[in-house]
Amino acid sequence: MTIRLTHICALLLATSAMTAPASAETIRWAKAADATTLDPHAQNLGTNHNFLHHIYETLVNRDVAGTLIPRLATDWAIKDGAPNVWVFKLREGVKFHDGADFTAEDVVFSLDRARTEKSNMRQLHVGIDKVVAVDDLTVEVHMKGPSPLYPNNLTNTFIMDKGWAEANDVVEVQDYAAGAENYAVRNTNGTGAYTLTSREVDVRSVMTAFDGHWDDKPAVTEIVYLPISENATRIAALLSGEVDFVQDVPVQDVTRLQSSAGITVTTGPENRVIYFGYRFGDEPLKSSNIKDSNPFNNPLVREAVHLAVDRDAIQSVVMRGQSIPAGVAMPPFVNGWTEELDAYAAPDVEKAKALLAEAGYPDGFTVTLDTPNNRYVNDEAISQAIVGMLGRIGIQVTLASRPVAQHSPLIQSNETDFYMLGWGVPTFDSAYVFNDLVHSKQGSYGAYNGGLYSNPELDAKIESLGSEVDLEKRNATIAEIWAKVQADRVLLPIHNQVLAYAAREGVGIAVHPENQPLMMDVTISK
Repeated sequence: MTIRLTHICALLLATSAMTAPASAETIRWAKAADATTLDPHAQNLGTNHNFLHHIYETLVNRDVAGTLIPRLATDWAIKDGAPNVWVFKLREGVKFHDGADFTAEDVVFSLDRARTEKSNMRQLHVGIDKVVAVDDLTVEVHMKGPSPLYPNNLTNTFIMDKGWAEANDVVEVQDYAAGAENYAVRNTNGTGAYTLTSREVDVRSVMTAFDGHWDDKPAVTEIVYLPISENATRIAALLSGEVDFVQDVPVQDVTRLQSSAGITVTTGPENRVIYFGYRFGDEPLKSSNIKDSNPFNNPLVREAVHLAVDRDAIQSVVMRGQSIPAGVAMPPFVNGWTEELDAYAAPDVEKAKALLAEAGYPDGFTVTLDTPNNRYVNDEAISQAIVGMLGRIGIQVTLASRPVAQHSPLIQSNETDFYMLGWGVPTFDSAYVFNDLVHSKQGSYGAYNGGLYSNPELDAKIESLGSEVDLEKRNATIAEIWAKVQADRVLLPIHNQVLAYAAREGVGIAVHPENQPLMMDVTISK
């Protein structure tokens, strides 16, 4: 630990010397974790999306109020007489960073690339039949059936330059799960407000304002992006003036920073739920002392786990009040959320023990819990609390903590018995949760169904959401799916995240519901 802290402090001093004093043009941005890859379609990970939104652009995006806004597309509508065809009118005069013109062919290429097998964005585009360039500034997306909400799926699907991708042999998406790399992992060519000037993974990246960008020039002309995993070091860097903005403020430091001279703290709810998932199936758990069965496959055990967890205690003790306890695995921003679904039972240790005994595990069992330690607010501390709570009912949990770059592949490759994950919902619709976390892992569905839960009847209902045009009927189906997910205890929701940003005085940054602060939107006052 000492070596790591020394290394980061030296880095910060070097960075400070290169950029000090901080000017209105430079923002030194500290974050707990780095992007795991710069290939725009390889991973569906918020940290990556946030980084890449500065370099690449999407057809549409959301503002801090959650409203869908135009980016590379200026208009979009269902085609007259063709309810399964979306027409996108593209922005004129847009250039890629290498000077190439942005055209409809780049959109066709990017959407087709994003829906290939190796892409973890593919589930968002599962309803596409084909993408057609009508002319240089018009794209038609032909869906397999009517898809009235499809534009909601586009907020994190970045547009690449087809010619650049072909020239650099990155037509295929990086096989992230296999640990493969391609040129796009460390190199970029987008249409965004910033170009990538330099990159040292997990150390320091620099982005510079792109003079050829179609929008107004941002106040921030240089971004120095600094992944600093240690909470204390990150906050110390802000207080000493070595960084200008901390995105991941530890809950234990919020009050102190609010009373610190020259520091502004902004808080707000995030469109993200923190939950735990289990391994399903008859096969015994790899990490358990039970060798003839899988305890988590028994619904009584999953109910016992729910009753053992004290969400209110996690909120007050672990999160210092900076969370919103949840009984369902979706935030209130999401279509389908209700107060009834979000209700949760008070912890009941004795009843939980009785349920374990009834399930055939009177002495409990052992299991390993896999958790990230640099991705979500207090993620490792939340997992440590869960270890203690489950220990009270006889489930002895070994905690395996890793950086998100090593944790995420465990989920995607289904190599975990019990795991923590956070899930943001950029579409603001329940189908996004169902497609990735609940649907059986097959084809473009179930990319983050780390426990391999499978219910064919539920799968059919989930798939129907993509083409149902009767919104009342669609919402009724969403309610039916949630009722089954809750009854089966498919997921163990803990809370919805509350975000805290801290910046030096004069740097104006609003909390974004997707936790995607954009430096091009920053205001700076003396």
